Amino acid sequence: MRSFVPPLSRMLVWPSLIIALALWLKGGTEVGGGFPAGALAGLVVLLQYVVTGREQARRYVAVRYAAPLAGVGLLLVVGTAFLPVLAGYTPVSLFPQPGQPGLGAGAFHLHTALVFEGGLMLIVFGLVVTVIDRFALSTSTEEESGP
Repeated sequence: MRSFVPPLSRMLVWPSLIIALALWLKGGTEVGGGFPAGALAGLVVLLQYVVTGREQARRYVAVRYAAPLAGVGLLLVVGTAFLPVLAGYTPVSLFPQPGQPGLGAGAFHLHTALVFEGGLMLIVFGLVVTVIDRFALSTSTEEESGP
């Protein structure tokens, strides 16, 4: 008898990642969005680890490069926070400034808060997935070595 859980978990990956993307983009119109987006994407990976195992879950490119993604996220967050200081603005300044025209459509506008939230999302995702991967690695080596 075959279980319906592995196919169902694979079917949930893309809709969950699209919801995570929507949460991240919410950070472009309201405060917050990067942390829950990274946490949701990390939980999707956790589901894959639990259902399919470490080897299958590591087939996803983002899972294999989770630690470098966290590093890129850290660079984005630090850059967004401190690059305005080089131009004479206060740290974590919003660009374009209020009242200035910016790129966007409707309520969605591209600005530095979106970059900051994206960096935060990458940090959270990278750390969650790296921790999950290390736990899965330690569990698999304990099982191989035996009692």
